[in-house]
Amino acid sequence: MRYSDQEEINLSNVHNLKVAWRYSSEDKDADNRSQNQCNPIVVDGILYGSSPKLKLLALDASTGESKWIFDPSNEDTEFANDPMSFYKVNRGVVYWEDKEGKNKRVFYNVGAKVYGIDVGTGKPIREFGKNGYIDLSIDLDRDPNGYNPFVANTSPGIIFQNLLILGSRVAESADAAPGHIRAFDVMTGERRWIFHTIPHPGEKGYESWPDKDAYKKLGGANSWAGMSLDEKRGIVYVPLGSISGDFYGGYRKGSNLYANSLVALDALTGNYKWHYQTVHHDLWDRDLAANPNLVTLQKDGKEIEAVAQITKHGFVFLFDRETGEPIFPIEERSVPQDGLPGEHLWPTQPIPTLPEPFARQKFEESDVTNLDSVTHKKMLEKYRKIKYKEMFHPPSKDGNWIFPGFDGGGEWGGAAFDPDSKILYVNSSELPWAMVMVDVPKEESESVSKPVGRYVYDKYCLACHGVELEGNGSSYPSLVDIGNKYSSKELTGIMENGINMMPSFSHLSDNEKKALLNFLLNMETKTIGTQKINKEPATSHNKEIKNCLEQIPYQMAGYNRFLDDNGYPGITPPWGTLNAVDLSTGKLLWKVPLGEYAELTAKGVPITGTENYGGPVVTKGGLVFIAATKDSKIRAFDKNTGKVVWEAQLPAPGYATPAVYTVAGKQYIVIACGGGKIGSISGDEYVAFALEE
Repeated sequence: MRYSDQEEINLSNVHNLKVAWRYSSEDKDADNRSQNQCNPIVVDGILYGSSPKLKLLALDASTGESKWIFDPSNEDTEFANDPMSFYKVNRGVVYWEDKEGKNKRVFYNVGAKVYGIDVGTGKPIREFGKNGYIDLSIDLDRDPNGYNPFVANTSPGIIFQNLLILGSRVAESADAAPGHIRAFDVMTGERRWIFHTIPHPGEKGYESWPDKDAYKKLGGANSWAGMSLDEKRGIVYVPLGSISGDFYGGYRKGSNLYANSLVALDALTGNYKWHYQTVHHDLWDRDLAANPNLVTLQKDGKEIEAVAQITKHGFVFLFDRETGEPIFPIEERSVPQDGLPGEHLWPTQPIPTLPEPFARQKFEESDVTNLDSVTHKKMLEKYRKIKYKEMFHPPSKDGNWIFPGFDGGGEWGGAAFDPDSKILYVNSSELPWAMVMVDVPKEESESVSKPVGRYVYDKYCLACHGVELEGNGSSYPSLVDIGNKYSSKELTGIMENGINMMPSFSHLSDNEKKALLNFLLNMETKTIGTQKINKEPATSHNKEIKNCLEQIPYQMAGYNRFLDDNGYPGITPPWGTLNAVDLSTGKLLWKVPLGEYAELTAKGVPITGTENYGGPVVTKGGLVFIAATKDSKIRAFDKNTGKVVWEAQLPAPGYATPAVYTVAGKQYIVIACGGGKIGSISGDEYVAFALEE
């Protein structure tokens, strides 16, 4: 729920909060590319969290003093030799102990590996998995040579009894690995069950796929954002992403179960209980990007135990926990059908009648930024170049606006629920993104003037880094003169291991990697017309991958935020908000800006909010705590009114969810200050606050 029943810190004294301690892991990146999105946990007075370089930290939760540090680079030769180890992401850890309290361990993610660490020593438990870790890239009930080998995990798993239940992050291209959900024995690391998110023959949902071999060749439908557990019922609730690739689905006909679904599973066996698909045949990257909240609400005089799932497009879907029945009606509404040639659109999409959306649903001409007349005119011209302005309009070469954007409204920070008031608190980013489709280059038809490396770049890199390698802001960096920043060895490491949000491209042939490297370093000499790419034999590991990729005739021309020349969103404020939704009535109670651009406030512009990453926590003391903003602050809001009642400056933005805990009767709030996103400085500190003595 992200709720604390502690109330030492409350509305009457929150203004007296001061820094209680600070801890630096001293491993941030000087070039401001590292992050720390970890929501730490506190057990028996010890805080467990991770650092930008994915060290596991055990700190005294009352002082910040280090108890021990586990550094995977000391254990893992592969990780130690990975020049891009800085850019892996971990959002939390999980804890388990036996009934006697003698065997205690923490599990946490390092790329594809999930380590089991003894909490007493900070050392790997060698009897767990393979010498102390599980490898998530194997044991997926599919030939590992038939998909992109990139598999990692960014969010903590779920503990149920003696099981560790895990999701994964996979590539978002059509060659992705399957995102099946697995449970492992906490003692041995052995797999105990698997739920196939792309159903196999004989499993429920398999009959919905027109292509009966879809399970053999498609990937995605993965749970990268985390899950939630009803321990009493023994049900784990799993939010899933889309089938890969994201924006063209002609090769994946049907509604694409169980992609974009909230799935309820028996936590002990992995058996299916119920599901609800929030987007059919997704073409808009509408992953379920946050773990659901377990909630109780009052409706028609009855108390209902429900599960609430927030979405990127600003909705809250509410279901009965046991049956999956919607609490409020959900309408299947007709959506545009003029898709790209070869596309097979789904005729309707589900829209909740209640709760009310927590993010704006339309981006019209009247919504274009009006900070000043010159900017307004320029952004209006850009707005009009994109033809379609309707939610769920299919991708096209004429373009359409994705709003809320690919990184909002609700994201991986999730929501917080107050069980007393039945109010859900959720932050939202309200920034449009432009989606324009282009033809995928075909080797056979390329001009003799196009270099081999350019061909590889256009096929695999263009969507993120742009036609001219210019990138798009800080999230998708420019590759122009990339050789001045990275050596050939480092660039090869990026291709092999991934970096930040970019997955591994280790499945490319050696010739493709070499050609791409030469192109990026301005060493390209050969052309498609005179020297075709040496494809590996059909029997090689990338046979199925190539078959999948060659069915994609279109790709997106880039992830393009709608920003003005100063980097401000091209829509009227608010650009980031904190929202309170009454789940019993479904009504939006209040919406306030979250975050500030001080320079705009100084000019008399009302507080605008900023794009935000990380979530809130609500307390019995009447407060909602959240960092998440670009202005490097953490704030406390009055949970009844949305008024800011306290704020503090952080050393770097806290793009993470805070933890609230009590040690020896004293209440603390701690936040990981990792920064590193959307042009922010990087940090490596945890900062804890408490009431002044």
